[in-house]
Amino acid sequence: MVIIRPARPGDINSLTALLKILFTIEEDFIFDEMLQRRGLRMMLDNPWACILAAEADGQVIGMCTGQLTVSTAEGGPALLVEDVVVRKDWHGRGIGRLLMENLGAWAREKGVSRLQLLADRNNGPALDFYKKLGWQTTELICLRKRLSP
Repeated sequence: MVIIRPARPGDINSLTALLKILFTIEEDFIFDEMLQRRGLRMMLDNPWACILAAEADGQVIGMCTGQLTVSTAEGGPALLVEDVVVRKDWHGRGIGRLLMENLGAWAREKGVSRLQLLADRNNGPALDFYKKLGWQTTELICLRKRLSP
């Protein structure tokens, strides 16, 4: 049996391991355990962020994260979904769907009218997964610029 629950500080080791899996798939990110742990702690302390954990047999086997932003297009909050990952040995059991449904419920409670996410254009299985859940591609592209400390 799998339960979806809010992540806790004691989950950080498991969540970091899941991010390592995810970042080996995504070409734009490099796994740095110290940075990922710091980001997870910041999210856990942020009331406008959500980390959900999928737990089975006392182990965290999947996760997803989201953060609220203010959208001028929506005239209110939108949710940026970031890290969606399930251990490979648990794929195909509906865990990703459960995580995303629960994240959507959290967002609705916060008054969100739009969810958005970035996905690696070369990750066909992830793109197929999102399409099955009703996500649509847009004409927008992601741009980024790193700032020096």
